[in-house]
Amino acid sequence: MRTTDFTAAPPQGRATAMFIGATRYSGPLAMLHTIRAWFPMVRQMKRMAGYRWHTVYYQFPYTIGTIAFFSDQDAMLKFARSRHHRDLMCWLTDEGAGNATAGFIRLFTAEPHGYSNGSWRAEDGSLSHMPTWTPLSTEDAGPPVHRS
Repeated sequence: MRTTDFTAAPPQGRATAMFIGATRYSGPLAMLHTIRAWFPMVRQMKRMAGYRWHTVYYQFPYTIGTIAFFSDQDAMLKFARSRHHRDLMCWLTDEGAGNATAGFIRLFTAEPHGYSNGSWRAEDGSLSHMPTWTPLSTEDAGPPVHRS
């Protein structure tokens, strides 16, 4: 059901800011050396106010990415300024270091409304569908969820 109350949702459902990024490393040795900075950085991130949840993904052959959720954009940006994150980014991107060959970061902000169901629904715990889909940008009203 549509909602603006995500208090019963899991941590990532309560977040309003999301980070997705990836680094393409120059090779396996650079990936291995990242471990020295990675674990302290993750420990620091988890202790920071506003941290909600994160996961890591891998793309063959040398790309590692992170998706992380924070309570709000300020919490996310404070983490970006943290010592361990800054040190890792400098190590990866210093000209001539050759530790990474590519990277990207995208920052996202959640709309105030969304959807929740069942035990993650803060209002009444109901598990049900909406009568209509959310309208697309080109529509005034969404079509019915169930077709007649």
